[in-house]
Amino acid sequence: MKKYLLIATFAAASVAVVIAQQRDMSQVAVTVTKVSGNVSMLVGAGGNIGITSGEDGIVIVDDQYAPLAPKIKAALRELSDKPLRFVLNTHFHGDHTGGNEAFGREATIIAHTNVRKRLAAGSTRTGNEVPPAPMSALPVVTFDDKMSIHLNGEEVRARHFPHGHTDGDLVITFTRSNVVHMGDHFFNGFFPFIDLNSGGTVRGYLANVERVYAEVNSDVKIIPGHGPLATRDDLKKFVTMLRETTAAVRGGIAKGKSLEQLKSEKVLEKYDSWGKGFIKTDVFIETLHRELSAKKK
Repeated sequence: MKKYLLIATFAAASVAVVIAQQRDMSQVAVTVTKVSGNVSMLVGAGGNIGITSGEDGIVIVDDQYAPLAPKIKAALRELSDKPLRFVLNTHFHGDHTGGNEAFGREATIIAHTNVRKRLAAGSTRTGNEVPPAPMSALPVVTFDDKMSIHLNGEEVRARHFPHGHTDGDLVITFTRSNVVHMGDHFFNGFFPFIDLNSGGTVRGYLANVERVYAEVNSDVKIIPGHGPLATRDDLKKFVTMLRETTAAVRGGIAKGKSLEQLKSEKVLEKYDSWGKGFIKTDVFIETLHRELSAKKK
């Protein structure tokens, strides 16, 4: 059963990555939305990209898939004729770092220490080997806690939030523009993928999201890892969903119910509409059950 849960939970995210990689990227439209101040959001395929641009140059947060690099570069040129100077990776997953090799030739890549380690080591996804990233795709600057980039009159503040989505997650704050890029600590409107096989934890994920929610003000604009541009109220709905779904599964475990019973009883029926993304309701139950039952034991 444990082996099944491990495969099933991880497969959901891996399938999404494989589908995106096999997709005809020539048909993907890359669009830019003004967010606030000098910050914009770029949407294509994969994780949302945050951008700050101005006289000092451009910083991007994440870079989606390699085949989209030319379209992303074209979109950046429409925003500014200044050079790209820095790329921040919120974590190591390929839908957020696939463009590293292309952008690493012209800009400095920055990430948490564990992101470089995982990219350099390669991985196995549902039986498929993901080779180590080439040297040009690896972060050049790494850190463990926090750091800041100062340009365009903006402090771009990167902070590590431990054991949430993975073991190398960053949350990025554009302080003057009052914008936060949460990476995959926020899936706006649907269940998140919590990568339990790469240092992520359910409890850490919830604690990290609660922390961000407590810190931001009512006027903040939030760029999620996936989904539309968000407000603090949108993040509140996400926090509430995480609290209640975790409590529901924990309560079922306390009553001695099995994973299959929790599924058949539709313990997360209230939030079934959140299963419209690639993490379906039953898969999210599996994720919660896997960790919470282990904690109980």
